[in-house]
Amino acid sequence: MRHASSDLQQRSLTHIWHPCTQMQRAAQMPPLPIVRGQGPWLFDDQGSRYFDAISSWWVNLFGHDDARINAAIKDQLDTLPHVMLAGCTHKPAVELAERLSARTGSVLGHCFFASDGASAVEIALKMSFHCWRNRGRPAKQEFVCLRQGYHGETLGALAVTDVQVFRDAYDPLLMRAHQVMSPDARQAAPGESAADVAQRAAADLQALFEARHEHIAALILEPLVQGATGMAMHDPAYLRTARALCDQYQVHLIADEIAVGCGRTGTFFAFEQAALPGESPIWPDLVCLSKGISGGYLPLSLVLSRDSIYEAFLDDDVARGFLHSHSYTGNALACRAALAVLDRFEEEQVLQRNRERAAMLTAALAPLQADPRIEHFRQRGMIWAFDVREPFAGPRFAERFHLAGRERELMIRPIGRTVYLMPPYVLDDELSAWLAGRVMATLDDVLNQRRSDADRPPEPPTA
Repeated sequence: MRHASSDLQQRSLTHIWHPCTQMQRAAQMPPLPIVRGQGPWLFDDQGSRYFDAISSWWVNLFGHDDARINAAIKDQLDTLPHVMLAGCTHKPAVELAERLSARTGSVLGHCFFASDGASAVEIALKMSFHCWRNRGRPAKQEFVCLRQGYHGETLGALAVTDVQVFRDAYDPLLMRAHQVMSPDARQAAPGESAADVAQRAAADLQALFEARHEHIAALILEPLVQGATGMAMHDPAYLRTARALCDQYQVHLIADEIAVGCGRTGTFFAFEQAALPGESPIWPDLVCLSKGISGGYLPLSLVLSRDSIYEAFLDDDVARGFLHSHSYTGNALACRAALAVLDRFEEEQVLQRNRERAAMLTAALAPLQADPRIEHFRQRGMIWAFDVREPFAGPRFAERFHLAGRERELMIRPIGRTVYLMPPYVLDDELSAWLAGRVMATLDDVLNQRRSDADRPPEPPTA
């Protein structure tokens, strides 16, 4: 299914600076000209289809062209597309804030809207620092993040990110953040469990808190799955201990649920899995949410905060208020799409059905767990990942796998040597078997080609 160069492709290469792309190599891996989406499928301008195995960068929940979300947006379009949220309000924003707060048992009582995930992280960091300053503790202005963590690519978000390819070029511009051990279960020593790794990581966090807690404003983390570093998964025990340590040392806990929220890990909020069975829920102080909250339709992000943080900004002095703003804050169309997403969760038993879908695809991928070419096969909710062992991967593995996937009707983008799946919530037995088969066949294509290239004799020298 090699894609012939199209007019749209060439115009894109001429005029668009594509994200997360080395444009010098764009001609070797040209952008697909997508013209239509339906369910889990994307269609190019030649009529070829591709299964959206990564939900278009983790945003699409219920497939493309979802009738329910379409109808909600069209209805809102006929009444109020947008109005500024400074000095105004509107029903979709109010209802969305109410319903998300209710999902936390009203522990996180206030919602601040933004546009994208990095913006939400910036807001949470600023809220934490400004809250402590308003409370008379201006020295608390340092932040803690996990090694291998990713929180976005604006300067504040990059400062608490530890993925070198994104961060290093801008390091001179960034504030200094403390980095502590990641609880990534792949770091387990022989005989260690994922919970043991979580315990070691928590001890590292406690040591830092003991030394610097008077200066630390907040800890930010991705609950359960660190996405951009290669779907690094950890035991929920780490979240429980982190919450307890933040309470003990008076440090805010920020949960970046941008990628892992909205059911991706098996619960609506990943942090819900921090509580032991039968215990009361445990919540962070601030939650960042984006990506799937609008179903993959419109840019929307938000920060949910505890009332105690909100109340720290209440004062007659305007400068003590939180004056952060975006022109499209609380956009009515995006909020209405998000309400349609919540309707589906509440009326269609999405989380229960996802458990069934996850079991289907995990069973279909079972042969990978015994494949000697891979390691660390892992799954959490609707996220699957495995790492191709270094000797087999070879140079530009992610690029080669992506292109080979296109040939087998897959839209898939590995991270380094990590192949991951984060499909929309529309799987059935037939699709699960098809998807698993195509992923394994693509793996064979890429690794067999690597072996073939290695066995090929060198070209004779040219004159």
